[in-house]
Amino acid sequence: MGDSFETELIALLPNLRRFALSLCRRGDLADDLVQITVEKALAARDRRDPDLRLDAWTFRILRNAWIDMTRRNRTRGTEIDVTDAPESATVDGAGVTESRLMLSATEAAIAELSADHREVLVLVAYEDLSYAEAAEVLGVPKGTVMSRLARARVALAEKLGIK
Repeated sequence: MGDSFETELIALLPNLRRFALSLCRRGDLADDLVQITVEKALAARDRRDPDLRLDAWTFRILRNAWIDMTRRNRTRGTEIDVTDAPESATVDGAGVTESRLMLSATEAAIAELSADHREVLVLVAYEDLSYAEAAEVLGVPKGTVMSRLARARVALAEKLGIK
């Protein structure tokens, strides 16, 4: 790093965390506050008054971030983590049903494709292989992979009624 600003900022991390803990009394929030403080300090390093001590400047940034966070939380209301209460997650029933039906129809249409078309489609679309990699796996030229994939896509679209 070599930069004295960054070196001093790193040296202040324990002090910043201690101050953050004194404000919020939660380790996870304190870590978030320290991260926000460091990000803001790095972004504003050119605007810092060189006569002001770095620790005082960063403590002010941290305190302002804490004030912003508490104001935001006060207006936001109670938050519940979805993993703690999965029943509170909203689900678009119609969207989920439509997606599942489309997935089932697509899987059935892929199963009806010829083996050559199905292999190429799965290798390139699902397994995310490049054309060259798929050609190597199948033992065919790259151009053959490209033409089979194009024909497979057209056939799939026709079976799904998209084209």
